[in-house]
Amino acid sequence: MGMIFYKTDEEIELVRQSCLVVSKVLALVAGMIRPGLTGDVIDKAAETLIRDHGGVPSFKGYNGFPATLCVSVNECVVHGIPTKEQEFKEGDIVSVDCGVFLNNFHGDAAYTFALGQVDPSVMRLLKVTRDSLYKGIEQAVAGKRLGDVSFAIQQYAERENRYGIVRELVGHGVGHDLHEAPEVPNYGKRGSGPILKEGLVIAIEPMVNLGKKDVKTARDGWTVLTRDKRPSAHYEHTVAIRKDKADVLSDHTGIEAAILQNPNVQAI
Repeated sequence: MGMIFYKTDEEIELVRQSCLVVSKVLALVAGMIRPGLTGDVIDKAAETLIRDHGGVPSFKGYNGFPATLCVSVNECVVHGIPTKEQEFKEGDIVSVDCGVFLNNFHGDAAYTFALGQVDPSVMRLLKVTRDSLYKGIEQAVAGKRLGDVSFAIQQYAERENRYGIVRELVGHGVGHDLHEAPEVPNYGKRGSGPILKEGLVIAIEPMVNLGKKDVKTARDGWTVLTRDKRPSAHYEHTVAIRKDKADVLSDHTGIEAAILQNPNVQAI
């Protein structure tokens, strides 16, 4: 990947505005998702909300991707394409990833939803994956190294909890482009990689498998699946590097409040 672009405080605020629209989209999805609904319904609702806020879906048309949301069910890790045929079922886990382009900056976040009665072992995967995101965020401060973020996620999800961390897909810088330098792997060595400096904006996004780490890409050229067909979870925040603690630009609180109001979704 290329050059790292550092943002001014004003630019970080513009990224935050994009991220807050992403967060509104994910909260909307949290309130409406249920068994029997199809992927295209939440996708259309998401696109409408983004355009109503003056934004553009970051993913739609990105390298030919056909939709506003990536909607990835069960053993689908990421980049699932929402369709009319994709009907959610009781017991599914559904990862929804959204990007918004507004004021010339992108925002990016993701959340995995548990529909109805989900197997307790899968619920635990969701909790550990979400917690691993925050372990990574704790390390995203000026003076640390990128490998400290990666190591914290891997240490918690893979070494302590024995799950598989996907190697082929990583987090990334966020700014004028959806994917900027540096890459942010969910595995790595403590003390390695570039030094984190104030003004760096990155998307941290653990993708964690209940089984092994190995994945494959489906025939559609987009959908990434676990090779052992076991479930995978995905959570993502966009954060800005600051002196004492990371500034989390996206927001999961609205999503989690909407989940508590939706009887079809199980809170983690």
